[in-house]
Amino acid sequence: MILPVVDNFRKRFFYSSSAYHIKLLQSSATSAMTYTLPCPEQELQLRFTLNGGQSFRWKETKENEWTGVFSNRVWKLRRNNDSLEYDVYKCTKPKVSKGKKQKSDNSSSKPFTKAEVTENEKLLIDYFRLDTSLKELYDNWSNADPVFKEAAEKFYGIRILKQDPVENIFSFICSTNNHISRISSMVEKLCTSYGEKICDLDGVSYFSFPPVEALAVEGVEENLRKLGFGYRAKYIHQSAMKIIEFGGNSWLDNLTKMSYKDAKVELMKLTGIGAKVADCISLMSLGHLESVPVDTHVFQIASQLYLPHLKSAKTVTTKIYDEIGDHFRLLYGNEAGWAHTILFCADLKMFQDKGMKREKITDKKSKRRKT
Repeated sequence: MILPVVDNFRKRFFYSSSAYHIKLLQSSATSAMTYTLPCPEQELQLRFTLNGGQSFRWKETKENEWTGVFSNRVWKLRRNNDSLEYDVYKCTKPKVSKGKKQKSDNSSSKPFTKAEVTENEKLLIDYFRLDTSLKELYDNWSNADPVFKEAAEKFYGIRILKQDPVENIFSFICSTNNHISRISSMVEKLCTSYGEKICDLDGVSYFSFPPVEALAVEGVEENLRKLGFGYRAKYIHQSAMKIIEFGGNSWLDNLTKMSYKDAKVELMKLTGIGAKVADCISLMSLGHLESVPVDTHVFQIASQLYLPHLKSAKTVTTKIYDEIGDHFRLLYGNEAGWAHTILFCADLKMFQDKGMKREKITDKKSKRRKT
């Protein structure tokens, strides 16, 4: 049975069910199924989406091939014209007690059942929010803002990932005063130390992100300090204990049902989470797409292109932070955080050679969105 979200996604791109296909690829390591999902590149650009600071578990393992982990599976993604090809690997070994090494033998992996194939596709669609038309959003934002319109010409297909809240929370606790490569290293250390092994693939061991309970046990802070987490070790351990105290998964689920502002207040009760990190979590895992994280890059964009009176500001005060967020919410509407992410990617130096220079858009003026 095709799940409604999957069926609706296919219909939106005018693909019949016969356009969706599966083929078996044999390799020396494992038997892997490759699946194809209709998805034009204008609707999903892998590099900017996966390498733009949202998730820290994706790597370009080959040219035009990205490997990462979510939902306790390892995924390989490739662009093939107007389709997205993907391989999925799951854990097929029984769980072992902590402290024992788990051997991996992917050659004995069982193929996915039909139900699992459908579930995998749904997971991918949900993760990339592919049931939302990006063209419609880009058109709306471009009509509201000529600055965005110019950025969109090069920075197309950028999506907000729908991540697991636990992974998102602890990944962004690691992000404080840090850079992407070191954040990625810390996240992997969390997974290898406290997660479950999924498989060995191309000489690399992949682990699931640990449950919050695993990060709340005694000794976690001490161990993480030994692994180089510094003061973040305390933040991680204390936040894990607080999440359990607040209600665990029920508390996390309630955050998605609250208003954006209420959810942000709740998140800031956790150790080591300030306004920006709370906004990142609200945007990337709680479904509050109006959330606008304001860091140095976003402040520079706002002061140079939208709010010139802020150029003289030496620090981003709470008042300035809120003013920037409110400006983008008024300009872009309910998905302001998504739109601002495109501007954020356009500002990153690592993407400049593939996109535009900021100087080209400094003389543009934006229109405010009518409410």
